[in-house]
Amino acid sequence: MIERIVIVTRRTMLEELTARFNSTAQARFYIEHQGGSFDEYEAAHTRYRAALAAVQAALPRGLKAHTIERGFLPNYVFGENDLVVTVGADGLVVNTAKYTTTQAILAVNPDPARVDGILIPFGVAEAGAALARAATGRAPERAVTLAQAALNDGQVLYAFNDLFIGPRTHTSARYRLEFGGRAEDQSSSGLIVSTGAGSTGWLQSVVNGAVGVAAGVTGLTITPPAPESYRLPWEADELYFTVREPFRSRTSQATLVFGKLTPRQPLVVRSYMPEGGVIFSDGLEQDYLSFNAGTVATIGVAARKARLVVKD
Repeated sequence: MIERIVIVTRRTMLEELTARFNSTAQARFYIEHQGGSFDEYEAAHTRYRAALAAVQAALPRGLKAHTIERGFLPNYVFGENDLVVTVGADGLVVNTAKYTTTQAILAVNPDPARVDGILIPFGVAEAGAALARAATGRAPERAVTLAQAALNDGQVLYAFNDLFIGPRTHTSARYRLEFGGRAEDQSSSGLIVSTGAGSTGWLQSVVNGAVGVAAGVTGLTITPPAPESYRLPWEADELYFTVREPFRSRTSQATLVFGKLTPRQPLVVRSYMPEGGVIFSDGLEQDYLSFNAGTVATIGVAARKARLVVKD
């Protein structure tokens, strides 16, 4: 049984602008001085705050509730019997999921006109009924496989969509890659590791780019593979890894550039970067692991999965 509900929010664009310029009036002056309209920022903010208030009003009575902003997630300790409710865009679900362990996530779309809601099954009007079912353990759930980066110093980072391993800035990553009984030293712009949930996101962009470059260089007509051909089920215990822009030289190779990871076949990456090497997940660069020379990362399927509350 659920003992507490934790609502995860994120600042609106209006709130971010206000923080940047110290006041809403100064933010308005800046936007309008640049020729933009401030009305959309205000409308989106008003809609979000109203949606959040409606979700809070729909919480089941008798349960403790706590609301936190997304920026506190890295240091927040969820209780074993918490129900986590996200009110925001799909990215908020992604950012929240990697910090949960046994907790289910119920995602609410605060503004369908502005939010795609691919990972968000519930609208604000449905929140009350969905919360009531989830609070008593009667709501159906979908498991989502997470990727895991485990360092040789004990640090661990999880990813809902993708892990990035490489340089913090636009320089070359230097490392040794070990996979499937093969190993080679490489220089590239980094690696991405994609889960089933992320297999048609960043990975799709890399595939499309590689096909386009190959077609341009060879003069051949190369049809990009349909995303469905490499899409993984969300719950599949498999991940893809891809090396971005590998460079061949006397000290670096480029033959081990793509593969599928399983629980029995992880990827091992040994950093050769004196400084500036990082591993971050799901596009959140502020929450990262340092990956400098001497550090070894084992990349694989996480033992735990994210739990998303879904409709029947």
